[in-house]
Amino acid sequence: MTEIKGTKQYDLEERTFCFARDMIEFTTALPRTMSNMEIARQVIRSSGSVGANYIEANEALSKKDFAMRIKICRKEAKESKYWLRLVQIKEDSTEKRRQGLINEATELVKIFSSIVEKTK
Repeated sequence: MTEIKGTKQYDLEERTFCFARDMIEFTTALPRTMSNMEIARQVIRSSGSVGANYIEANEALSKKDFAMRIKICRKEAKESKYWLRLVQIKEDSTEKRRQGLINEATELVKIFSSIVEKTK
């Protein structure tokens, strides 16, 4: 979670941006195995798609379009979590980073699920 002047920032656009940025940083620390390289590509795409679709949702032309984009955000956060679970890790510090990203993906899924429920 991003901190600004001692208070937590709850801007979801910024939070999804930080999620994608942190994912990119995480993947650069992974062992360069063939499988990790492919998983890294996938997890970077899905984590970036969370924020991109959230921006699209905020520019939606209708309530139905908004709900669909938020559902895509939720789907991409779930996918990011899936890919993170598949990554091969050898160091404890990298495992801690992975768990932090899995936790953030889980939180984002919950947030987007709540938004979907409120749009019904």
